[in-house]
Amino acid sequence: VQLQASGGGLVQAGGSLRLSCVVSKFAFNGNRMGWYRQSPGKQRELVASIRSGVSGTYADSVKGRFTASRDNAKNTVYLQMYSLKPEDTGVYYCNRVPAYDTWGQGTQVTVSS
Repeated sequence: VQLQASGGGLVQAGGSLRLSCVVSKFAFNGNRMGWYRQSPGKQRELVASIRSGVSGTYADSVKGRFTASRDNAKNTVYLQMYSLKPEDTGVYYCNRVPAYDTWGQGTQVTVSS
């Protein structure tokens, strides 16, 4: 399973980032795909997910600020993040929902206050 996330970085509070994740075709097609976040000292949590043709679902902590999308032709999922807060800091991973046992390397997002 390929789950290659990118697009993270260091941003000031209030800023924006767009994450991308390229997924193996067999792992992507027809599946609900999610963005997970692991913040320092916390368990990994699902923050956003999306299925084809259906609006995304979001954790309360990111609702109204994050938007998940997918490009089925490119086997890619995206996470547009606005109004970032320091508590959004963490490593972001994409995976199926429910997740495969395999995880990619994730992409680090650091939001400074």
